[in-house]
Amino acid sequence: MIQALWISKTGLSAQDTRLSTISNNLANAATVGYKRDSVVFEDLLYQIRRQPGAQSSESTQLPSGVQIGTGVRVIGTTKEFTSGSVEITEQPLDLAIVGRGFFEVLLPDGSQAYTRNGQFQVNATGEIVNARGYPLQPGITIPDNAQSITISSDGIVEATVFGQAGAQGLGTLTVTNFINPAGLQAIGTNLFLETTASGAPIAGTPGEDGIGSIEQGSLENSNVDTVEELVNMITTQRTYEMNSKVISTADQMLQFVSQNL
Repeated sequence: MIQALWISKTGLSAQDTRLSTISNNLANAATVGYKRDSVVFEDLLYQIRRQPGAQSSESTQLPSGVQIGTGVRVIGTTKEFTSGSVEITEQPLDLAIVGRGFFEVLLPDGSQAYTRNGQFQVNATGEIVNARGYPLQPGITIPDNAQSITISSDGIVEATVFGQAGAQGLGTLTVTNFINPAGLQAIGTNLFLETTASGAPIAGTPGEDGIGSIEQGSLENSNVDTVEELVNMITTQRTYEMNSKVISTADQMLQFVSQNL
């Protein structure tokens, strides 16, 4: 009975973590480029009281033995990088990646970060930056007299400049891919960092070699399915309640033993 209390405690802790993950998913249901998290559980060590396959007599063996589990724990959380729906905004610097890959931005410390949020703007010097002012890489500068900006699906950036005939080339955007995007480190603000688990960044031309293409005037919505998250929340609540019930039952059994024996 005391063991049941500890096992149920691990269940409560695991479901509490799962509920925190679900609440974060729901909170970011409207965050551009957000990727939902899911929780990965594993069972804990087992107490082997009778070894499966052990001899029960000279000529017979135990078919299953006696193995008592000791609970559950959260072994990890996984980012699900399935694509979200694409919303048309008609803003020239709103970019969506259709397929695999990330935009690369330059952090203030000189390192690189990666994002699926293509909601870009222009700063005071004409650089294309994200909402926090981090420059898009490769760097693109928009002329102050540009009348329109065109970004092709393969990343070519052109601008129509007042007083000039034809479009002026400003550079080419790349999209960065990873062998294991789930291994990226999420640091908030819609940004990810490279880790040994993600593999090295692979920058390439949008739309080639399995890398997603760029769609101008659009944004990728969060891939959170609110209905699915609500169902998961109800399941988590019920599982939490059942573990609480086990603790209550074990406590009542202990009370009975202490009062009657």
